[in-house]
Amino acid sequence: MDDNSSWVQLKVECAARDVDTVSSVMSMVDNGLMIEDNSDIDDLIRHGMYGELIDESLLEADRTKAAVSVFIPAVKSPAESELFIRQRLTDLGISFTLTHSGIREEDWADSWKQYYKPIRTGKRLVIVPVWETYDPEPGEITVLMDPGMAFGTGTHETTRLCAGFVEEYTKPGCSVLDVGCGSGILAIAASRLGAGKCFACDIDPVAVRVAKENTELNHTDNVTCVVSDLLKQAERTEGGYDLIVANIVADIIIRLAPDVGDYLAPDGVFVVSGIIAERAEEVLGVLRSCGYAVMDEHYENGWYAAALKKA
Repeated sequence: MDDNSSWVQLKVECAARDVDTVSSVMSMVDNGLMIEDNSDIDDLIRHGMYGELIDESLLEADRTKAAVSVFIPAVKSPAESELFIRQRLTDLGISFTLTHSGIREEDWADSWKQYYKPIRTGKRLVIVPVWETYDPEPGEITVLMDPGMAFGTGTHETTRLCAGFVEEYTKPGCSVLDVGCGSGILAIAASRLGAGKCFACDIDPVAVRVAKENTELNHTDNVTCVVSDLLKQAERTEGGYDLIVANIVADIIIRLAPDVGDYLAPDGVFVVSGIIAERAEEVLGVLRSCGYAVMDEHYENGWYAAALKKA
């Protein structure tokens, strides 16, 4: 890092017991992590290792706390990475504090906007930031996005993979359930593609507020957004949803797997994303045990997404 101004440090402070989970989430952004965990100092001292070399401040440090940092090039939209980390840790129910440094606070909110341009996902769908002007080509369908403080702009592989499946499996008049909706991008995309009823939910009230604002931007009145811990407040629909999407993380998809079938139509499609490639087989093993079979799957830059049906 020869130029500090060109890098942003994202630092998550958490309980020491959660450091492995936090590290796993942050490694989805970048593998170069810096971990500060004082919980093993006592063991080192007890075994006579480094005791006389340990700084006094470390001896006095709180053993119950830890921190994990990742360093993001400013040109790679660190604010998007922050939103991703925030939403994934919130989904996992982890208590944390996230701070950033390396960029002026007054520049933070808008620093990434210069790198967020219209993005094509699939064959027809184009995600357009609200501050950009875009003239769609014949046949293209645009979705306006102002992500605010919610993850989901279309720049991240997980969202692009999921949006591609949404375009493929959204049929005119179908019903769609988006679990962990973030900015609302997937439910809104389904609506713009011709879906009838769209229901979007997220555990984060800020994400739900942003999703509602984005539905207004796109005039998608058939998208309902509510705060819900996974499916607890999800609205049921007669016969089940034709398409359910979950762009979350592997652990949450595993937790969701046994219950999602109660909301899925008999011939419905369940799309999962937000899965690092190394955990794809683990997630698929759970889904198969719940009666699902893979129809289609894609990998991109170490990420995995799949479309499944009841076997």
